[in-house]
Amino acid sequence: MALSMRDATLRMMIAVTACSTSPTFALDPRYPDWPCQQLKVPGISIANVWTGPSVQTFDASQPMDTKEAELIARLAARRTPIEEAKKLIADFVTGTREEKQEKAKALFSGLYSILNAQRDQVMDGIERFSRKQKAMAADIREQAQKLRAMQEKTADDPAQNEESANRLAWQTRIFEDRRKATSYVCDVPVLIEKRLFDLSGAIQNAMNDGSSGN
Repeated sequence: MALSMRDATLRMMIAVTACSTSPTFALDPRYPDWPCQQLKVPGISIANVWTGPSVQTFDASQPMDTKEAELIARLAARRTPIEEAKKLIADFVTGTREEKQEKAKALFSGLYSILNAQRDQVMDGIERFSRKQKAMAADIREQAQKLRAMQEKTADDPAQNEESANRLAWQTRIFEDRRKATSYVCDVPVLIEKRLFDLSGAIQNAMNDGSSGN
């Protein structure tokens, strides 16, 4: 037997109230719009991903040749498998010890610039998503309260009540689907940082390889 409209409304209100305290909303008061379980850390620390020679003096803003720029873009792209990326790095970081260091620093600096910026963009997008979810949750709660009041006044008009309840149920479903997707979205900054860490390790291995290029 179908639930009464009043029971259905109450269940939706409870569900939305539970959502408002779920990981969709901030766990760290310093970042009220950050919904992820992972702590928000603005910017990737170079020290966490690079233990090679200092890149502080390397001017990454200087124009680089087309081949180098294309390589960096290819390495940064997640569609490039990490094993393929390692081979590309090994083929590029060749020459004398000094030449290898300069190539390695240039490669890392370029990758850091691209991937750190990508991570920032993704995190900004996650916070925009979170703000929309908060607004949607507040709207659902308001609509649920209005529906409950309307049901009490118009109990003799089940068609109108059912239409309003169906609208609210659909809105709640959309909210829930978006909430469930949050965990996947929150993984993206972690994956970007991990890729930079893996690429950095490959660069340093190639730089420290005892063999010399042509």
